[in-house]
Amino acid sequence: MAKLSEVLFKYGFEELFDRSGIEKFIPNRIKQKSKKIENIKATSFPERIRMAMEELGPTYVKLGQMCSNRTDIFSEELIVEFQKLQDKVEPEKIDIYEKIKKELNIDPLQRFEEIEENPMASASMAQVFKGKLKDGSKIVLKVRRENIKEIVAADLIVMKDLAAYLEKTNEEIKKINLSYIINTFANSITKELSFRNELNNMERFANNFKNDERIHVPITFRELSNDNILCMEFIDGFKITDKEKIEKYGFLPQEIARTGLDLYIKQVLKYGFFHADPHPGNILMMEDGKIVFIDFGAMGSLYPQDKELLESFLLYFIQKNIKKAIEKIRELSVIYNVPDEKSLERELTEIVYMVDGNSLNEISLEDIFEKIRIILGKNQITLPEDIYLLAKGIGQIEGIGRYLDPSLNITKVMKPYADEISKKRLNPIYVFEKGSQRFSQISESWLSLPEDLKSISQKLLNGELKHKHEVIGFKELQKTLDRLVTAIIIAALLIASSILVLSNVPPKINGIPALGFLGYVISAILGINEIIKKRK
Repeated sequence: MAKLSEVLFKYGFEELFDRSGIEKFIPNRIKQKSKKIENIKATSFPERIRMAMEELGPTYVKLGQMCSNRTDIFSEELIVEFQKLQDKVEPEKIDIYEKIKKELNIDPLQRFEEIEENPMASASMAQVFKGKLKDGSKIVLKVRRENIKEIVAADLIVMKDLAAYLEKTNEEIKKINLSYIINTFANSITKELSFRNELNNMERFANNFKNDERIHVPITFRELSNDNILCMEFIDGFKITDKEKIEKYGFLPQEIARTGLDLYIKQVLKYGFFHADPHPGNILMMEDGKIVFIDFGAMGSLYPQDKELLESFLLYFIQKNIKKAIEKIRELSVIYNVPDEKSLERELTEIVYMVDGNSLNEISLEDIFEKIRIILGKNQITLPEDIYLLAKGIGQIEGIGRYLDPSLNITKVMKPYADEISKKRLNPIYVFEKGSQRFSQISESWLSLPEDLKSISQKLLNGELKHKHEVIGFKELQKTLDRLVTAIIIAALLIASSILVLSNVPPKINGIPALGFLGYVISAILGINEIIKKRK
């Protein structure tokens, strides 16, 4: 906290302490020690935030990088500064052989032919060393920096405490839900610090694409890895944006653009498990034309329910059914506090017709997502963090695609997946499963209602509830509700039976699917029983 206070004073953020009441807790020695930067008046507020984050170290740099895709919360000027934050630091001198021996409890000379002493890449969280195994396999070793886990943990404690305090004392900070942002970031960076997690991500990704010859996933060496060291195959490739090399090896940039975009959409829509930062430095191409994604520390995941809601939103958005699209946004949201639904509907409708009225070559998905994010932020809607990662990822991958092929039409690439979603939604089995789920939810609610009413009735009779009004016809109401529940069950059985009959699923009785026939019989029995009860 002392370092944080010192840096914030240095860059002229003492007003933050003054407005929140924290200043009284800051020792005078820190205030006196903190010297303002030169030309502070000539340096903009967003620039000073970025400079402060750089000085505070890797945890704050990572936080700024994560915030760089939250245009729904932060100003454009601040986003630009967040995007300038670089995750590059001076290499840390370590004895790599001694490190391996200590971490893996093996003699590295028996497993490795050689390991370069100087790292080929150096970042705030880890360093990467190139080497070769005894069998001749070229590898890289990703080694976590000493004490970085403890540094990050300490920083996160300060961040969480400060966010909680500021939300209590500052209405503007409360509106952006700073605590949620910090907690989401803490979860993300904790996963990124675990190389076991990254190794699991790589193996899961490789399994998803094991039958796709267009992509290569680096081989991992689990026996030479742990939470602090990750050993994987060295990829001898070049950046996917290198047009000259693409053409040198006999490929067309336009084809590579479509392939890369298709592979990313497949990650999202088919598997719900996607690369969270697909910038050009994280996507390589090999001489044989295969595409390679690297750096699996940060991955996005869509849970089945969220994936389905997102699919529904996209279909309704394309169909211009904005009311239904907003319903799906509400179901998907972590926070939904819209002051004016009509205004939200108008703003989203404007985007739909903007897309409809322009050539697809003149607009980008990144621009569309940007506008949607701004609208959501203005309407106090917060989506799961993975949705923001997805929007950022699609923007990055589309940027690569348009660089390689300016005429790229992303909707043509997405069309087969959209058709597949539509086809799935019309499948009788899918309709039956969804109908069953909805029916189960409705029946549970209605079936519990009579019991709830009985409970209230009993409490009234026992004098446990004080009331001023007489309840008349209570038993008649209960009977009516019971009949209503039975009617819903009969209707659901009839619908489900009809779907089964139309789907022609064996076994059959006189050419009619047995399950469908059974459903009709049960519906008839329930219906006759209700008629008899009503006549009594």
